[in-house]
Amino acid sequence: MTSTGIGVEAGAQAARTRALAVLRVRGRALAVALLPAAATVILLTGGSTGHFVGPGWDTARWTVGMIAVLVLLAAAGISVVVARARPAVSPTVPIPEESAPDLYRMVRDLADRLDVPVPSAIALTPDCDSWLEDRTHPAHGPPAPKGGDELGNPGPHRRVPAAPVLVIGSPFLWWMRVGELRAVLAPVVAGTGPSAHPDIAAARRFVRGLDATVAVSSATGRCRATRLLCAGLGWVARLLLRGCREHAALMERGVAAAAAERAQAVDYGLRIVAQEQVGLAYAGWDRLLTRVALPAWRMGRWPSRLDAGVVAALTELSRRDRLAEGFASRLGERPACDLLEEPGLVDEAASLLAARLFHGGPAEPGPDWSPVAWQEYPDEVVDRTWRTEAARLHRVLDSLGVRAAPDPVAPDPVAPDPAAPDPGGPTLARVLDHLTDPAAHRRPRELPAYDEDGDEAAGTECSAVLAAGLAAALAREEAAAVSPAPETSAPAGQGPDSALWDDRALPLFPLQPPRTARELLADHVTAMVCCAAMDTAGAAPGLDWLDGPSLLVDGERAADLTPRVLSLVEEGDPAPLRAWLVESGIRPEKPVRLV
Repeated sequence: MTSTGIGVEAGAQAARTRALAVLRVRGRALAVALLPAAATVILLTGGSTGHFVGPGWDTARWTVGMIAVLVLLAAAGISVVVARARPAVSPTVPIPEESAPDLYRMVRDLADRLDVPVPSAIALTPDCDSWLEDRTHPAHGPPAPKGGDELGNPGPHRRVPAAPVLVIGSPFLWWMRVGELRAVLAPVVAGTGPSAHPDIAAARRFVRGLDATVAVSSATGRCRATRLLCAGLGWVARLLLRGCREHAALMERGVAAAAAERAQAVDYGLRIVAQEQVGLAYAGWDRLLTRVALPAWRMGRWPSRLDAGVVAALTELSRRDRLAEGFASRLGERPACDLLEEPGLVDEAASLLAARLFHGGPAEPGPDWSPVAWQEYPDEVVDRTWRTEAARLHRVLDSLGVRAAPDPVAPDPVAPDPAAPDPGGPTLARVLDHLTDPAAHRRPRELPAYDEDGDEAAGTECSAVLAAGLAAALAREEAAAVSPAPETSAPAGQGPDSALWDDRALPLFPLQPPRTARELLADHVTAMVCCAAMDTAGAAPGLDWLDGPSLLVDGERAADLTPRVLSLVEEGDPAPLRAWLVESGIRPEKPVRLV
């Protein structure tokens, strides 16, 4: 036996040993449940043979017998719940074989080379990871074919437990080449071998059942009696989970070790290079979601080609970073997304699922939740975001009673009416003058200002009040926009399998914590500056693949705007920003167009 075979056998043996330890926990629980029944049998046998006679033994037989019945009923109920509770399933986009025959062919060839069972299906997840997921529970698949008897026993078309589902990170398909994807998936597909072992499969079913039982017992909205029963059910399930948690973790570690050893014989050299691409894809995906996709989601738009955007973002990274220069040459090779028949539809489904998981958006497009293409992003997202935030900023200034700054070239007004509409309009000068009002004393550095939520606010009185007003206005708008999502289903193969997972706690993976009052104020002032630049200096909104929305002045990205805005917001010092406005030809006294 080769060293690889020895390593595979050692890992598999360790996994089987730990699986038996998990099953022994189940056996001990069953033994404890049968103890009162065994004691009852002993007492009844002793009474029938004349050994345990008398009033005391009769009382003991009745007492122990009643306890045994209650314990058996409880054990039967817990067993039914553990067996029937639906285990958690990762949100994914199913990929039928007819929509990706080349991908299925590659996975089958990989399984044949590894001498392991072929995964039963393939699904995509909007994340940079890949794994095997067991979906053999009856609740995760279609109903069993008809043909059973009147007692519900299955007929000749009995369901056969399928192999695990192969879940692939969608960014891998667009960024990686075909050979790299095969090398990355080799240790994952190799995991179907240990998964087919009866002891490991039984141990996994038991652990998943306990986990699902804990979730069932924690559900809300039940009556008091049901809550008491669920509390006891949850206590037992958690007790058993604590008893087998360590064994289950070591079992999975052994399965992973055996799969890794088995996969060494397939594309080992290429897998080392491919792992570098995994880290790069993760960095690009995270940057794309937080800097590019999140502003669009906040506007009620979802980019429909997120995976294609990863390629653009990483290509831009390779252009900027000398360490990534070699990665751009890979783009001439065949990308793994060519293994899909319609990569655009798959990318759209994965992008919609990403918006649902990371932002909590609706499950289906609608009037207030529409897709946006990358070429439309600057006008549909960046421009609208800036003008919406600028409008909110001026509404808060109106509520604070802040008058517009007078135009220095306009004639002096004659007896202005305080109740009349503001003749100056929404200008950047109004914001600058308010934040640099000499009447507002600056807070000392050793005593930072905090808003009601505990976030550190701006450094001046005017900034703090304005930031609190913006936070309150944004909270009101978000509360008014909350509405239940319609329960509709997408065609098979074109939407997420949301029926398999609980989507009541969205977003499942929030990208960022809520913006602080300081960040809100800085973002709104930046938006106002950008609106003034577009309306008075001919600037344009742009999309930077690594930094998100950007302002293009004379075709160049304005990268030095943020520190100047922070100087105004935190220090009350407008000099750096005013100097930049003069240098860029922006006129802050001119009104801007708002949404």
